Amino acid sequence: MSFGGFDPGSQPQPMAEINTTPLVDVMLVLLVVFMITAPLLTHALRVDLPPASAPVAAEQPETIRITIDADGVVHWNDEALDGLEALDARLSEAASTQPQPELHLRAERSTRYERVAAVISSAQRAGLVRIGLVTDPRSAAPDADRR
Repeated sequence: MSFGGFDPGSQPQPMAEINTTPLVDVMLVLLVVFMITAPLLTHALRVDLPPASAPVAAEQPETIRITIDADGVVHWNDEALDGLEALDARLSEAASTQPQPELHLRAERSTRYERVAAVISSAQRAGLVRIGLVTDPRSAAPDADRR
């Protein structure tokens, strides 16, 4: 509200009228903005898509980490095993579960390949089909070992 008047001798009275000019200006700006953006929001490309039925996604299998250290000791999820017989028992038990677990095999650089091959062979005999070899991506330089 504004106060005052043009009569110097009169007592200042508050104006009883609302100034609607700023309100009209804001409403016109909003109207223009909505008129420009409304056609962009409803614009769509019509495409006839073929019907398809997808099977239900299978649940994620369990991951088993088998680690072989430099001495040839086999670890099952960070738990040391007594030998290949204990590994065979656990692998056959894991192969009987549904869905079959994934086997992630990690071996130290100095581990004998014979030990790694024995573990892979044991997993295949047990019936496991998802076997992955885990490597270290930071040491990916192929010429680093040859020097």
